[in-house]
This record gives sequence, structure tokens and C-alpha cells, in this order.
Amino acid sequence: MVSHDIRIIALDLDGTLLDSEKRISPRNRAALEDAASRGILVVPTTGRFYAAIPAVVRDLQFVRYAVTSNGASVFDRVENRSVSEIPIPLHAALDILDALGSFDCICDCYMDDWGWNSESNVEKADEYAPDAHYAAMIRDLRTHVPSLRDHLLATGHDVQKILAYVKDPSLYDRIVEAVAAVAPGTVATASNSRMFEFNAAGAHKGAALQRLAESLGFGMQNVMAFGDGLNDLTMVRDSGLGVAMANAAPQVLSAARFVAPSNDDDGVAVALERFLPRR
Repeated sequence: MVSHDIRIIALDLDGTLLDSEKRISPRNRAALEDAASRGILVVPTTGRFYAAIPAVVRDLQFVRYAVTSNGASVFDRVENRSVSEIPIPLHAALDILDALGSFDCICDCYMDDWGWNSESNVEKADEYAPDAHYAAMIRDLRTHVPSLRDHLLATGHDVQKILAYVKDPSLYDRIVEAVAAVAPGTVATASNSRMFEFNAAGAHKGAALQRLAESLGFGMQNVMAFGDGLNDLTMVRDSGLGVAMANAAPQVLSAARFVAPSNDDDGVAVALERFLPRR
């Protein structure tokens, strides 16, 4: 077996580290604790902003850094701030919101490491969210303002990510085309068929991990990255050891160097035990 000099373990959360009940299995936890005891950095790498990461992950004492908002931000929990950001410029964010207004969807955004949406979205959460988990996030992990667009104008801040929730997944191509027409410096991903995400073109998980690794004196060859969704593709593809879960999207499976069991079958631990044998 080829030896890998792993210094960073990057972990997507939903569908990867967390099981279907949003838990970390005892076996996965033990494998991560073992890696951390060797001085390997464990880095949650997620589409969420930091405060929206489940407590079961934030409570891991050996975690310092997290890649958040699909790579728009690298958060340092010791300093309690983003230490690296690639946001959507305010003018582009406003154009995206205007474009999304032409479709049957609701939208919100991440800004200043928090979620924001319009008050009218709260009552529509169950109707548009992919499932109860996302509906709860829309209601509970956002500050609700009378108008999201007006709030962005008032703050004058750039935006880390914009999300659109739809009832009809077939709208994806039309929405992506409409957003690209008004904000060509952005990219779209879909973590599931009814929730579309827009980031600045340079903001993706692979690029964020590269920035973090280089700031610590490492390279992508020193990263072991786990993922399942399309927003994980760049980090799985570009890392020294990319791992796809058995439940991953076909593109992620094709890009991976190793396919682990699913997120409900201790897949993270299985891969770590294979490539980082217990001492």
C-alpha cells in the first residue's frame, strides 16, 4: 500500500462524517481521536457557517479550524473569526437575489458567519425546504429581517454564500443560467436536488483547504479529504488522498482514490483504519 504523509483530515459532515441521524458513531469518533493524538489536524469542511455546525462536531476539543460556507471561509475557533475569506461582492449578491426572484423559490444567505433571510421565508420553510432538518435551519439558524435585499444594502457587506430552495428540482439548470448571466463570477453547486448554493468562483472546498494547508506549511498532498456531495468534489479530487463515501454522487465516486462504506456504516473510520493503522 502506498504511504501517504497525512497532516490534515478534511471531513464533509452531512452524508459523510455524520450518520443519517446527524450523529458521530463511536467508531468514527475513536478513529478521529487517534488521528488527532498523532498531531494530525481534523478539519470539518462544510457548506454550513461555523455556528450552524452541529454541537456534536463543535464539541470535539481537538478541532481548531473549519472550512465553512463551501470554502468561502476558513474559521479559526481559537480566534473565533474567519481567517480567510472569498466572498460574493455585495453588488453581485444583490443581482443574484434579483435573478432568483423570477423563480418559484425562497432564498437566504450567509454573511458575517451567520445566516440571514426575509421574515416571509419562515412560514414557507416546510413548503420549500428539502426536509425537516433544513426547514429547522431556515427557521432557527437565521436572523429574520423584513427584506433580505434591503438588509444587505443597509449593511454594505459582502456575502459568503447564497442559497435557493425550490419545490421543483428541474429548475436547477434554469436558475443556474439566470444567476450566471447576472453574476458570472460565481459558481453553483447542489448538495441535494432541492437546495442550490452559490459562491464566489474561487470559493470551493478544495481551494479553501489549499489555502489552509499552505498557511500551515503543508500542501494538498498532505490532505486526506472525505466527501459525498458535489460541493465536495474539488477537495476529493485535489487532495493527496480523496475518499468518497459509498453513498456519494457519481462524480465524487469517480474522482476518489478510495471508496469507503457509507456514512451509516462507519465509513470514515474504515478509511482511517486502512490508511492510518492504529499504533
